[in-house]
Amino acid sequence: MEEKDRRCPRGKLHCHNWLEDIPGGVADFDIIEVQFKNTRKGYYRNSAKLDLEIGDTVAVEAIPGHDIGVVTLKGRLVALQMKRANIKPDAEIRRVFRKAKPVDIEKYEEAKARENDTMIRSRKIAESLHLNMKIGDVEYQGDGNKAIFYYIADERVDFRQLIKVLADTFKVRIEMKQIGARQEAGRIGGIGSCGRPLCCASWMTNFVSVGTSAARYQDISLNPQKLAGQCAKLKCCLNFEVDAYVESVRRMPSREARLETADSTYYHFKTDIFKKEITYSTDKQLAANLVTIDAQRAFEVIEMNRRGEKPLQLMRDGDEKPGLKGKPIDLASQDDLTRFDKSKKKKRKKNKSAASSASSSADESKSEKKKENSGNESVSSASGGDAGMVHAGQRKPRPQKNRGQRRQNSDTSSGGESRPSQDSRGGSGESGNMEGRPKRIPKAFRDNRE
Repeated sequence: MEEKDRRCPRGKLHCHNWLEDIPGGVADFDIIEVQFKNTRKGYYRNSAKLDLEIGDTVAVEAIPGHDIGVVTLKGRLVALQMKRANIKPDAEIRRVFRKAKPVDIEKYEEAKARENDTMIRSRKIAESLHLNMKIGDVEYQGDGNKAIFYYIADERVDFRQLIKVLADTFKVRIEMKQIGARQEAGRIGGIGSCGRPLCCASWMTNFVSVGTSAARYQDISLNPQKLAGQCAKLKCCLNFEVDAYVESVRRMPSREARLETADSTYYHFKTDIFKKEITYSTDKQLAANLVTIDAQRAFEVIEMNRRGEKPLQLMRDGDEKPGLKGKPIDLASQDDLTRFDKSKKKKRKKNKSAASSASSSADESKSEKKKENSGNESVSSASGGDAGMVHAGQRKPRPQKNRGQRRQNSDTSSGGESRPSQDSRGGSGESGNMEGRPKRIPKAFRDNRE
């Protein structure tokens, strides 16, 4: 039984046979339901009294030849499904030939492998004939003698020439079937914006017209990109809860009602159906002095206005003031493309501030070291003589560079004659070499020595 359940197709054509366990042959029926590719199904008579179970692959009668399908339902429920599909009792019902043999399945797999290539080539042929149509899918019959072309067109198309070209190209019998955009999405399948398989490809059996009024009742923004599905039509799920919203709106005050108070007149701004709260504004077009009250309070104010009375304020005494509520959530910010970059920018700012604080601490430590070094030099100069002493109230002298001091001493001792400065480390033997040097030491060399 587990193997049969595994082979049984799950989807919109699957139906639980709740009459299967009734004894006495009450639930027996000689017609079975067979499913073919995607959404196509048919009803066939089991005239040979074959022992068929749900999930068996059978060969059924077709014109011409035979077709291959899977049994999806049997018993008395098939009669109910035929009634739902508007199949008359006196309609011609084709018969089941046999259970599919390995040879039949092999031919079916070969024909199925040609469907994608046939669809692409047929689209090019239709384009070359300048036909305003789109071929959405191609389905081969089980024996490969016939091909069904499903197409979409906004207007009537004369495809007689197309049928001749397709028959000469693929050497099979051609059948054209027009479908809508929703039927095409159901045949192809896919994943919806909710993350689940498409409803039209999983469980929906019929399509109901969807209007923008369903979105208005549910206070959904009329954004075509969000309201449209993969078929480029309005999503079918807009009709799933619209009845509950319509029933809830009837229990709310009218949107045209105005609430009169002693200080101002309030107009309807928005309605929260889940909380049963209404927000009113003192301006018809703009959000000014918004006040949110429940539906019961709104009915009370409306009744007071009918009697000619005006309350002092719109809210009840003791209720929370509108200014004490939290900051409203901006739903439009959800569509912002840079909403994921805000946290990164904050992290970058934190990193930059940490780096700047570290660099500032490093600069402070360097400045402190320089101050210590300058203090040591001043102490050493003070020990050498009274010229380096600092008296109270006097400005601390700036330490002079050693090489500049030596150059000044050499200039004063020479009495105006220019002599090259000698290094204190150099002996008397180096004095002859120092005569050939320039009078002024280059700045780069002086900085390196320092």
